[in-house]
Amino acid sequence: MSAQLREAASVIVLRRAPTSQAGFEVFLVRRRKGASFMASAFVFPGGGAEPDEDARTCAARELFEEAGVLLAKDAREGENETLAEGSVFSIASLRRKILVEKMDATAVLAASGLAWWTDVLVPWSHWITPSAEPRRFSARFFVCELPFGQDPSFDDIETVDQAWVTPQDAIARAGELALPPPQLRTFHELLSYSTIDAVLAAGHERAKEPHPILPRLRTMEPGDGPCLLLPWDPDYTITGSGDSAPLTYQPAWARGPSRFVLEDRTWKHVAAPGSTRTA
Repeated sequence: MSAQLREAASVIVLRRAPTSQAGFEVFLVRRRKGASFMASAFVFPGGGAEPDEDARTCAARELFEEAGVLLAKDAREGENETLAEGSVFSIASLRRKILVEKMDATAVLAASGLAWWTDVLVPWSHWITPSAEPRRFSARFFVCELPFGQDPSFDDIETVDQAWVTPQDAIARAGELALPPPQLRTFHELLSYSTIDAVLAAGHERAKEPHPILPRLRTMEPGDGPCLLLPWDPDYTITGSGDSAPLTYQPAWARGPSRFVLEDRTWKHVAAPGSTRTA
């Protein structure tokens, strides 16, 4: 019997690359060694939803708690007003109340006249943990640009390190960063875009073709290592085991490498046999 799914959300935070480089960088935080899920891995900031919390609010809250990036607006100035420069509050003090004093995050913002600004979160993907895992999440991934003037920092509670990486660097350092499959796949997808605006536009297009990504463990032959199949892999419904979510149509984003293989404790994103595309 598979573990019960818990709703979750993560945020792919982008910033423009230094002036000496082109393109953009992506923010990662590292889970602590003793974490119960994805221990020691570099991941996008995120986590499980609170009761009755929608995915966007969960994403904004987890981003603030884990990375100190505040997506908020002035609740007293109307629905479409973002934070004005010089607003009287301290991001550090708000975060301290939540992390140290264990106060409710939404209530802390409300007491300061703020509300979560979730409109800037653009949907990117929806991953479901394979049924073989003891802890399972139905996780919505969103993408956004780092707000002007903010500087992320790991919380030193659930996360113990951080990094800014380009998609190319992330893939090259997949072993060093201990990237899990959802992160590795996302970096593979981000390789196709050269600007943040292009990524955000792609996210809006992807949102028109929603479909969960539920990897299945491929039935192993003697000598094989672990292999995860994505829903567009030709063997997904044939040799895959566990819960499944086969494609009911073909989203434009469901293409390219379709499986992950674990080699030397590093996940590699590869194509099904018969194709030469790898990443």
